Amino acid sequence: MARVLSRGEIDRGIAICGSGVGASVAANKVAGVRACLIHETFSAHQGVEDDNLNMLCLGGLAVGHALAWELVLTFLSARFSGEERHRTRLAKVANLESKR
Repeated sequence: MARVLSRGEIDRGIAICGSGVGASVAANKVAGVRACLIHETFSAHQGVEDDNLNMLCLGGLAVGHALAWELVLTFLSARFSGEERHRTRLAKVANLESKR
């Protein structure tokens, strides 16, 4: 899914594994993917708004069904702010990716 996301074939992805850690680590190895393990709603929207998070990672063995659903809805409804300071931060991240 990270490769499909990186190619722009999808805008956002949701990855679920036992803890969510492995999915997050693997996804972040793909340029253009900004994945994060999230277990509370503030980060689910703030990550998108400030960091243009494009992959939500969940731990299927760590997060209950109701919370997981709330996180998914929060993540999908959030929008990137596009503020200059956030665009500058993302450019720095892209620069790091290009130096791999």
